[in-house]
Amino acid sequence: MKKFLLTLIAAASAVTFNAQAADLKDGKQYITINQPAATQSEVIEFFSFYCPHCYSFEMQYKIPQKVKDSLPQGATFKQYHVNFLGRQSENLTRAWALAMALGAEDKVKKALFDAAQADSFKSMDDIRQKFIDNGVSAEQFDGGINSFAVNALVKKQENLAQQFNVQGVPDFYVNGKFRVNPEGLSHDNFIGDYVNTVTELLKK
Repeated sequence: MKKFLLTLIAAASAVTFNAQAADLKDGKQYITINQPAATQSEVIEFFSFYCPHCYSFEMQYKIPQKVKDSLPQGATFKQYHVNFLGRQSENLTRAWALAMALGAEDKVKKALFDAAQADSFKSMDDIRQKFIDNGVSAEQFDGGINSFAVNALVKKQENLAQQFNVQGVPDFYVNGKFRVNPEGLSHDNFIGDYVNTVTELLKK
């Protein structure tokens, strides 16, 4: 992980995008996984608010947003929270499900990241306050946090993380068949290569 972080730091000064189609090789930039292909074109990122690399991906290098902006028409991008980092990770997975159900991801994402990175969450009440502070009403939070829709989204995040055998984050999967392999990407242009790899895998 230290090598991975150094790669990200080096990439900060080299955010250029290759106009040529990436010369992708299975086992290098990506790994084919033994899963059924998705029924529609999609990119999934597994992340944790407690993960410092996820914070760098999201807030500093903007990789999720760059991936989202590069998607062809009809493709979707989803971010799913994992339960295996941090003492309030299960509550944050549920809270993120509520954010998705409300379409409030962009409202609460930064506040949740900042508080988790500072390890300031002691309970769901602390998480609830972040939602309220960032534009989600108390009624919306209280009425939705244990709703059927949120329960279903919690289960979906947990099941997919188990299905893909996610061991670390951030972790990107394309069309249910390919995992982006960050260790095989360019050190000189890590961010651009990451986005290009996702874009090209969507065509496979």
